[in-house]
Amino acid sequence: MKIYGVVGAGGHGRESIPLVRHALASQIDASVAALYFVVEGCVSETSVNGYKIITVEQFCALDGEKVFNTAIGNSAVRERIAEYLIVRGCAPFPIIAANAVIMDGNEIGEGALLSPFTMITSNVRIGKYFHANMYSYVAHDCVIGNFVTLAPGVKCNGNVVIGDHAYIGAGAVLRQGTAERPLIIGRGAVVGMGAVVTKNVAPHATVVGNPARPMGARR
Repeated sequence: MKIYGVVGAGGHGRESIPLVRHALASQIDASVAALYFVVEGCVSETSVNGYKIITVEQFCALDGEKVFNTAIGNSAVRERIAEYLIVRGCAPFPIIAANAVIMDGNEIGEGALLSPFTMITSNVRIGKYFHANMYSYVAHDCVIGNFVTLAPGVKCNGNVVIGDHAYIGAGAVLRQGTAERPLIIGRGAVVGMGAVVTKNVAPHATVVGNPARPMGARR
């Protein structure tokens, strides 16, 4: 039996697990697949929205081929759980909404989660465990690192480079760069909700506003 685990039974997990169910329903072998929510620590509920909840340890102990996706917003937690599961013989699988649009010449790393109405245009390189939430897009020639999160409605225009573990808040706009001078969002940076980013963002900085500036900077 192939066993699918969506790690995290919070909001993003509850939005993502139906995408897996719909994908499995179209497969011939759906009758020999199982689908669970997987959580860390003690389980206070036995199920959510009709899906059984099991612990990470219980998931790893199941007999069969075990695959997982990490529907967790915190990128550091996402990385830690992914490493834990891989060491124990589990493998990542992508969750891609049926209406997500992926155009030509793209490279997308393992464990991606593309929510409904998302778009990856052309010649984009994306690292591992990428999250693109509803109505977000990544335009041509962008380079995105590992464990990057785009919240709902993010507009990542062409020739943008985003470092590992960066978080781009809901409705943020990242201006178009060029091949010679891409717009760079540093590793671990946070772009606030609705921010309009026109300049590079330093690693681990938090920027807000229009135009986006470091948190606390005078305007």
